[in-house]
Amino acid sequence: MAAPTQPPPSSPPLHLLCALLLAVVLSASPAFSGEIVDSLPGFSGKLPFNLETGYVSVGDSEMFYYFIQSEGNPKLDPLLLWITGGPGCSSFNSLVYEIGPLEFDFDNYEGGLPQLNSYPYSWTKAASIIFLDSPVGTGFSYSTSPEGWQSSDTKAANETYEFLMQWFAEHPEYLKVPFYVGGDGYSGIIVPLVTELILAGGNQAGQAPNIKLRGYFVGSPNTDKFIDSNSKVQFAHRMALISDDTYHTAKNYCKENYIDVDITNTNCVLALDDYEMCVKSIWANNILEPKCTVGRPQEERWARRRSLRENSDGFILSSLQSSDLDCPDADHVLSDIWANDEAVQDALHVRKGTVTQWSRCNITISYVQDVPSVVHLHQSFTNYGLRVLVDVGDRDMVTPFVGVVQWIKSLNL
Repeated sequence: MAAPTQPPPSSPPLHLLCALLLAVVLSASPAFSGEIVDSLPGFSGKLPFNLETGYVSVGDSEMFYYFIQSEGNPKLDPLLLWITGGPGCSSFNSLVYEIGPLEFDFDNYEGGLPQLNSYPYSWTKAASIIFLDSPVGTGFSYSTSPEGWQSSDTKAANETYEFLMQWFAEHPEYLKVPFYVGGDGYSGIIVPLVTELILAGGNQAGQAPNIKLRGYFVGSPNTDKFIDSNSKVQFAHRMALISDDTYHTAKNYCKENYIDVDITNTNCVLALDDYEMCVKSIWANNILEPKCTVGRPQEERWARRRSLRENSDGFILSSLQSSDLDCPDADHVLSDIWANDEAVQDALHVRKGTVTQWSRCNITISYVQDVPSVVHLHQSFTNYGLRVLVDVGDRDMVTPFVGVVQWIKSLNL
């Protein structure tokens, strides 16, 4: 009698195959980099806007960002990438002191964790904004290798571009809206470099994702090292900070070149000494405001003191003297106290141990300024029909408006 035939092994159900296939696809996909933040220490109640924070890996750099969705119509409103200047200043500076939906309650601060209020004039009322900590060593961005901490204009721009490519890959819905790149101060160098990379590296070459770049914005921008610095003497004269005699003496003996000075040209050197004597006690950011030391990366006495982690309460109260309260940026100290709080970093999903001490502006980063001018980029962008906004203050002696007007005129628009 023939042995009974063994039944063939049963095939897995179709729904099981589909589930297995989906699992394989998902496991092969990169992990989503962003996490939603519903509330923040110091802010009462749930945040009235959608906030996402996270990291995007670019080589050995871990780029930290804050993304705030437009409070208007995010499906139609433009998207802005914001890079704060420095180099080395965190984008949180712009989020909480300039264009974002939060501000510190400095007037009522008496110690402890600073409190946050809603800022009614935020740009996020009409646009979604990515606040990026760039370059590495800025804010919560860090490197996974020792050599990765070294940066430059070129590297910062390239990493920002790669960040964008990956961010858009994870947020493809924002490829449908108009896109702008913006920044202030030293980002006047980086913003045009990133704009060039978007135009040449992706949009023209047909690479994905294709970004709907519509323009860029630079505020009080560093643009050309020579023009930016050389225009300060003329600015000081036009704003009556130096006398006619001092200005004309410097102009005649230095031949209107106040940067590349021949030290054997004694008359020029002496004229510039007179200029320096007149302006040394003036706050260059705003010549009509008092020159203070609170909260300024160039001269901040509080940054050279002991770690804020030791005793933030006593530190802030002892550091902010009555005269300091009149300083227009005295509240900058609060950002260091707030961002170094462990509960704050947990809420922001900051990776533990990656940044030992957060600074609003990190003046110790290893950075090479390898792009002396971007005027030629502004010239080339005139061929693309981009919308451009250049903003500069008439009291700003860091980037004088006379220098900005000079390079804009050179474009022959």
